Amino acid sequence: MTDPALDRLRALEDAGFPLHSLSPEQREVLQDLSAEELTLLLGLKERLDAAEPEVQAHSEIAGGALF
Repeated sequence: MTDPALDRLRALEDAGFPLHSLSPEQREVLQDLSAEELTLLLGLKERLDAAEPEVQAHSEIAGGALF
């Protein structure tokens, strides 16, 4: 049987969250997320990642002045 807290951290890490740069206390907060909170956080990350290329393109063109 797997540990649900470790499963949550693995899901976040697989999604690209930089868990290695977080403090133990911050990782503990993420371990304690409810299923609904995890789903929300992963969904937000996905949407932010999808918007990233557009923001980067604007940044490169305008030198970041707009963002």
